[in-house]
Amino acid sequence: MYYNNNTFVFLNGQWLPAKEANTSLYGQTLHYGNGVFEGIRAYKNDVGFNIFKAHEHFERLHYSAQLMHIDLPYSVDELVSISYELLDKNNLTDAYIRPLVYLGANMALEPVKEVNVFICAWKWEKYLGNNPIKAKISSYQRIHPASQHVEAKVVGHYTNSILATTEAKKNGYDEAILLDHTGHVSEGSGANIFIEKNGELFTPSRGNILPGITRRTVIDLARELGIKLTEKPITKSQLLDADCAFFTGTAAEVAPIASVDKTTFPLHWEDSLGYNLYQMYRQKVQYNDLQNQTII
Repeated sequence: MYYNNNTFVFLNGQWLPAKEANTSLYGQTLHYGNGVFEGIRAYKNDVGFNIFKAHEHFERLHYSAQLMHIDLPYSVDELVSISYELLDKNNLTDAYIRPLVYLGANMALEPVKEVNVFICAWKWEKYLGNNPIKAKISSYQRIHPASQHVEAKVVGHYTNSILATTEAKKNGYDEAILLDHTGHVSEGSGANIFIEKNGELFTPSRGNILPGITRRTVIDLARELGIKLTEKPITKSQLLDADCAFFTGTAAEVAPIASVDKTTFPLHWEDSLGYNLYQMYRQKVQYNDLQNQTII
């Protein structure tokens, strides 16, 4: 699904066939989850393709690594360049790029000197699909910010997401919505959330969420359109009383939520602010980083 006999990946300065890339079974990331990663999308356009906000993603990768005491051996510019080369080598234009920074063999609960950098890419459709989503408020709570760096994209954090998503799907839903330790809405299992009420948008404030790059893009687009948008704590009752809601994330892009638990939102997606923002988002992602554009 993710690679074939012709796929190349980047691993520690080398270009390798994906089937030949390997690693130690004693790595700290494998055993304890201490590693960081990113999810990045590339979009085809009429002059080649564009990796959307590549610099911002790799800046966040560096930030995540710093918080987890990992010395990332490549600069942001180097990682951007590698990503463009990766797509060229694999003849990809519309693609999902996954950089993973993982640690070497070490069973101690301490920082590790051996740092590995792996970058791969594959064609991946919208993570949550194209149809409006049936979401469930999870019984699992979002990671407490006093126990982890919730603003970092850490490998081990996503066990929380797997539990929430698995629970939702077992109960007949498409996706989960997690509350934070205060009982306020936090985010989906792998995406941020926005709600619309009376012609205004609201999204959970920072502190108990992963502040997504797509989330930031949608906030900026809303302000360009003159839409009133507020970042604030959102209660469960405010979520259920919304006119409409949607998820945002690199993998999910902008994804409409049809219902939460047994509450169906009254506003049709095509009539919502989120739909208008999605149309703008689709235009923006094709040409955001023209200074780094690859012409093919």
